[in-house]
Amino acid sequence: MKNVRFILTLVMMVVMGGVVCAQDSVAVKKVEPKGKAIITVFAGLGMDVQSGVTKCGFVLDRSYVGYQYSLGHGVELKAVLDVGRLDSVNDYHYVAYLKNAQVSWKYKGLTLSGGMISTTQFNMQEKFWGYRYIYKSFQDQYKFGSSADLGLMVAYKFADWVSADVIMTNGEGYKKVQGDLGFQYGLGLTFMPVEGLSVRLYGGLNDATAEGKSDVYNYAAFVGYKCDRFSLGGEFAMMQNTKNVFGDDKLGCSVYGSIKAHKIVDVYARYDWLNSLNSDYAKKDEMAVIAGLQVKLGKYVKVAPNFRMAMPRVGGENKYMAYVSCFLGL
Repeated sequence: MKNVRFILTLVMMVVMGGVVCAQDSVAVKKVEPKGKAIITVFAGLGMDVQSGVTKCGFVLDRSYVGYQYSLGHGVELKAVLDVGRLDSVNDYHYVAYLKNAQVSWKYKGLTLSGGMISTTQFNMQEKFWGYRYIYKSFQDQYKFGSSADLGLMVAYKFADWVSADVIMTNGEGYKKVQGDLGFQYGLGLTFMPVEGLSVRLYGGLNDATAEGKSDVYNYAAFVGYKCDRFSLGGEFAMMQNTKNVFGDDKLGCSVYGSIKAHKIVDVYARYDWLNSLNSDYAKKDEMAVIAGLQVKLGKYVKVAPNFRMAMPRVGGENKYMAYVSCFLGL
């Protein structure tokens, strides 16, 4: 296994060197640099009801502030701060993290990114779901992986219908950049056989360096279809040896879709199912339902009244939530 990890690391470094050489060989043509600000706010008004206790109030879940700058010749810089709440601190406190600090280079079908980059484990699923400001995508919500991490990513589009990507990161995510000496490796394949249909397969390994800990394995599959009138997608995810503990496995699935009821109104719904094979984690297992409307109020504002229900699989009482979620962003 150590030899495999060494080879993967070596391949990533060789690819980077090849890309630099390739860039030197590209004909230089004067390009005017240009950039754009990134400002996004997730806010709303919500009410939670559980065990006869009702909580109600305005919420400010998250804000992204950053800048994206194109230098020309396929080179792009991006830096984004993520400001949000942490349960481990307090719901009334906000903490800022560096979500992205990356440089990317694109040339024909090749893309190379390095730094604090967006990961590839569930990036496609999150974009397809399309309502991140209302609720996180399935794997993000249930901690199958992180949406960003420090490392390298190489992707190549072989044809209009098939592409592949390889990623190597520290493995702890952007909120805990380096906790040990191990790395996380991921390989993804994306297929688009017909217009509107997307298929995604992903496998990942997070190697354990500490004695007595086990490697973590991630597997994910996604199928989605989207057209002008509606979208429908489904995904499956499995994690083996959660938190490097042998046998602590969890798996789950999510199905989601939307219908365009009007040029500014969408109707959406989603169902999540999570199952853990360890009793310590089973208390977090649940079936969850989300449904609502999204209304686009111009180019930069979206308002989405929605209803949510969380049903614990082991003990506990159902939780009912009603929200009016708001998106403001450039």
